[in-house]
Amino acid sequence: MASNVEAPESWYLALLGFAEHFRTSSPPKIRLCVHCLQAVFQFKPPQRVEARTHLQLGSVLYHHTKNSELARSHLEKAWFISQQIPQFEDVKFEAASLLSELYCQQNLVDSAKPLLRKAIQISQQTPYWHCRLLFQLAQLHTLEKDLVSACDLLGVGAEYARVVGSEYTRALFLLSKGMLLLMERKLGEVHPLLTLCGTIVENWQGNPIQKESLRVFFLVLQVTHYLDAGQVKSVKPCLKQLQQCIQTISTLHDDEILPSNPADLFHWLPKEHMCVLVYLVTVMHSMQAGYLEKAQKYTDKALMQLEKLKMLDSSPILSTFQVILLEHIIMCRLVTGHKATALQEISQVCQLCQQSPRLFTNHAAQLHTLLGLYCISVNCMDNAEAQFTAALRVSDLTTHQELWAFIVTNLASVYIREGNRHQELYSLLERINPDHNFPVSSHCLRAAAFYIRGLLSFFQGRYNEAKRFLRETLKMSNAEDLNRLTACSLVLLGHIFYVLGNHRESNNMVVPAMQLASKIPDMSVQLWSSALLKDLNEALGNTIDAHEAAQMHQNFSQQLLQDHIAACSLPEHNLISWTDGPPPGQFQAQNGPTTSLASLL
Repeated sequence: MASNVEAPESWYLALLGFAEHFRTSSPPKIRLCVHCLQAVFQFKPPQRVEARTHLQLGSVLYHHTKNSELARSHLEKAWFISQQIPQFEDVKFEAASLLSELYCQQNLVDSAKPLLRKAIQISQQTPYWHCRLLFQLAQLHTLEKDLVSACDLLGVGAEYARVVGSEYTRALFLLSKGMLLLMERKLGEVHPLLTLCGTIVENWQGNPIQKESLRVFFLVLQVTHYLDAGQVKSVKPCLKQLQQCIQTISTLHDDEILPSNPADLFHWLPKEHMCVLVYLVTVMHSMQAGYLEKAQKYTDKALMQLEKLKMLDSSPILSTFQVILLEHIIMCRLVTGHKATALQEISQVCQLCQQSPRLFTNHAAQLHTLLGLYCISVNCMDNAEAQFTAALRVSDLTTHQELWAFIVTNLASVYIREGNRHQELYSLLERINPDHNFPVSSHCLRAAAFYIRGLLSFFQGRYNEAKRFLRETLKMSNAEDLNRLTACSLVLLGHIFYVLGNHRESNNMVVPAMQLASKIPDMSVQLWSSALLKDLNEALGNTIDAHEAAQMHQNFSQQLLQDHIAACSLPEHNLISWTDGPPPGQFQAQNGPTTSLASLL
């Protein structure tokens, strides 16, 4: 009699053991694993075993096969049966969590939301699952761009964590809410929230790695807030703290002791991901400030780390980090006169976006913007206009106001160079008027808007007006160490004084412009400055200095010409014609310049 009672359990344990053996084999034998788990149902198991087996089958099929319909069927059964069993929280809520994930993958978001709401409603006595499901539903709303609902849920989570005595998870909820408020540009709500977070983080006494990871999250928000505002000088103390914080984390050993409060069982990001993120914000800062060699150094480090991580980890956030890093280094390359490399990296971003529709949706505007900047660098102004127009068409103005202002500023510069688009140009300039209702809070973009006004006034021969705008740019760029804008403003002011015949004042502008452009290094400003220095020194009768400047100008011209021919000869150059739909996968070879580079040397 005893053996009959024990038999089903021993069969169950044996089948479970076989299933796990096949699942963890190298390579995994998923078909055999599924057979073993399906065999459990032959023994008419009790409800608890039946529900758990449906969950295990659903999980294996979801993670290891493409049979999402069968996975969904098993997960739905696990969720349905487990709701009828008391004290069966882990199976019940894991089934709900996994099933809603699968619904989202199948674009059944309207099925995922009520499921998660029901699970949240019945999980209030299970702190870990209640918090996890709140995070999951908030993330779902965020992906749908419903940031208001996501913020509300994170607020509910923060209050729940406070009630169950988890200050650590309360801080995670509040910092996540702060991140969304920053995305919504609700700066009035962000400041008190970050102040509260700072106090909670400093007062919390717990696992050192968890504490430092909260500090990294907090500081990343502060740094990105400053960078969004174009304040690259003001951000330096925060950025330094962040870099010290990540060094501290890298010296700490992961503590295997589990927190006593189940609500504390969360990590914001793995340590290795945090390292890449800190490299990333450092690159963003270096690029904005015009330290392009430093940006290159940190990009190389970050990309090397990412390649190692992607061999072991398929987390989609790593591809996002990679795309953002490439976007920044592409802009650096265009400034430093490495257009061919920039173009190949734009192609790399296209390939990453082809692998992930969501990544493409989130970065399509940036991709067209980068192509627009490349088109300007190779003097294809019609294509530049088409790319910036495409970028404006696909950009989300609610969450990307700074990107919108950046695109409009660059499109205005294209219209100025074309010289015959007055109506379109004035329409754009009205929308980015730095003197009146500037649309974004970015210090850097407002300074750039003054520069664009100065450039237009220069081309129209209104030199006094141009000087006023450029002095405003200089004042703003000096206040926040915006080196590129400073160099561009100085050289344009130098050009104006040269045209007006004030050679001494022109020299006072062009010499520091050249020094700063060499430090960045900005190839276009160096080319422009060297041409002006040649003309200035000739006018002043400084023959030796004029000859030296002419030689420099010749060298820069040669470098830029070689790079121009190399870029235009690449098959990827055809990307400049792509303005709609997903990025093209293949590129036809160019019928471009056939001049041998050797003949130019």
